[in-house]
Amino acid sequence: MPLSVHYRIADYLLYPVIYYVARYRRGITEKNLRLSFPEKSDSERQQIARDFYRQFCYTIVESIYGYRIDEEEMRRRVVFEGMEEVNRLVAAAGGGIFMLAHIGNWEWMASVQQWLSSGVTEMNVYRRLKNRAIDRLMLAIRAKRGGVCVEKQRILREMVRYRAEKKPVTVGMLCDQKPRPEVTRTWTMFLNQETGFLDGGEVLGRKFGYPVFYAYITREQRGIYRTQMKLLAARPEETQEGEITTAYARLLEQNIREQPALWLWTHNRWKWGR
Repeated sequence: MPLSVHYRIADYLLYPVIYYVARYRRGITEKNLRLSFPEKSDSERQQIARDFYRQFCYTIVESIYGYRIDEEEMRRRVVFEGMEEVNRLVAAAGGGIFMLAHIGNWEWMASVQQWLSSGVTEMNVYRRLKNRAIDRLMLAIRAKRGGVCVEKQRILREMVRYRAEKKPVTVGMLCDQKPRPEVTRTWTMFLNQETGFLDGGEVLGRKFGYPVFYAYITREQRGIYRTQMKLLAARPEETQEGEITTAYARLLEQNIREQPALWLWTHNRWKWGR
């Protein structure tokens, strides 16, 4: 089916069911928006919530549609800027780290493989889903662009193997989910709340000496995204502990405030305090 048909399904079936009937995590979304944007009115926050749920539905149908489209169309729908610097630094260091977030269509970010220099492998860190059928589907969608999906607990071993075999690799990691407070090392103010952050991207960058980037995503129009690869650290081994993760949090907050409906507000991000 053409993408226009997928969008009709999203607008006239998925959105009404998820937002009005199932009321999927409406309470969490409204609480997150209220705490994150106290300066906005109730009507403004409600509009962000409605826009977010529509974007959430679009992400679902776009991800399914993305399995069938060719490289040319994907390069048109997700444009990566700053890849000259990315490829230069990755070639010099033998690898790179991409700190990502649940913003825009994060499932399409695996298409960065098409923008990397020849011979560079993109690893996508993922957590296995409980539903095996959906897990297989999502793996197929993510691997369609040529990258490699690696479970979180195996990523260090795979990075060591690639380095031993002198194969350049980039690692994409979603870093905006909540870590358990007892293992959280980096805390910072984020969207008006003291927030703990996963620091796996920083830890791997420092360990391997790989440059670290943040993928700053904006939606140009429905189904068209622009991703700016912003350098967080060219030589992470020379940074202080928590410096890269804090810089990531600052850029992520800026990214969210620019287009708040693009972030995944249904995630119970502030379940645990410090």
